[in-house]
Amino acid sequence: MNERAVKGTGNQGYWESGILGMELTSIDSAIGHRRKDARVLFVLPSLGAGGSERVVTTLANHMAKQGRQVGIANFDGPADNPFYPLAPEVALYRLDLPASRGGLLDQLGQTARRIQALKRVYRDFQPDAVISFLTKANIMALLAAGRKGPPVIISERNNPTLQSFNALWRAARAYTYPKAFSFVTMTRGAAEYYPERQRPRTRIIPNPVNLPEDWQDRREGNTITAVGRLTDQKQFHLLIEAFARIAEAFADWNLVIWGEGERRADLEKQRARLGLDDRIALPGLTERPGQWVETADVFALSSAYEGWPNVIVEAMAARLPVVSFDCEHGVADMIEDGVSGCLVPQGNVSALADALASVLGDPTLRHRLADGALEASARYDTDTIANQWIEIVDEALAAR
Repeated sequence: MNERAVKGTGNQGYWESGILGMELTSIDSAIGHRRKDARVLFVLPSLGAGGSERVVTTLANHMAKQGRQVGIANFDGPADNPFYPLAPEVALYRLDLPASRGGLLDQLGQTARRIQALKRVYRDFQPDAVISFLTKANIMALLAAGRKGPPVIISERNNPTLQSFNALWRAARAYTYPKAFSFVTMTRGAAEYYPERQRPRTRIIPNPVNLPEDWQDRREGNTITAVGRLTDQKQFHLLIEAFARIAEAFADWNLVIWGEGERRADLEKQRARLGLDDRIALPGLTERPGQWVETADVFALSSAYEGWPNVIVEAMAARLPVVSFDCEHGVADMIEDGVSGCLVPQGNVSALADALASVLGDPTLRHRLADGALEASARYDTDTIANQWIEIVDEALAAR
């Protein structure tokens, strides 16, 4: 990756409206062919081990390999290396402006410094278009661009009905979002949460699948796998409870939960209380992104909510049967129940345990669901998804 010197002051889509009054047909004519020389800057809070971080890295690498000038600006410190491999052609701006842990005034000051730092990145990188991920980064990217800056494409990545922001951030969102060139999210349900004014030129684009190119099948036929931050959102305590209910009947099966987070101690206590220390592993982060697909035999998702769970698409592309809560949003868009996976009512531990028991106890069902999952995952091919993002960039340039 190409580390840049600019620092902060701290140590299948659809349109909902036309483009600036122009008909889509005239935009298509104006685009003509893809702008391979377009300069694209991504903005997001960090490049840690998260779903949005993986999507940005995948898209940036893909665009850079096509010959575009691509940059990523985030608020990480100089020692915070990207968790996912970043192509050397991608310019990386680590602005060294982590989230403030102080009071309201400190937070406002840090936000102002972040906006000024983004303005400097815009002047240095000279992007033709900015693509921003996540609410607060979206707001700051739009404020940094102002009236004369590059067009900003904003993207929401989680279930908005279960995310809360204080009154200042809500007011800032209401003020800035209408100024975006386009609003992107992964599902219609998530998009329709926002007032129409706050989602100009809405596009629905799922996340691309991104498995390690060199992954090897090391499966032994006895591992249920889950992946995610150890947080309340992921509800791994419910998955552990479901597994405990079937553990005796399936004595040769184990549960592995990959990830780190503030609920580790609680999950370890629950595991010990159930007498399953030798059956449930909490190994932390994988050494390489996506490495968990090598040893998984069944994939389980127990989240309370999601924006678009990348891990499900990865599991499907790795030909794994999936058992999941039908949480909003995204899961039901990915999985056809009984064909490419098993969906059970959100939060229903008994239903989750029953579905796991059915899949574990029936090898024929496992193979059928795995085949269906692999077939369904083809629509999330990286080329297909990246092209939808590139189309928006081209449309933004044509509109200018």
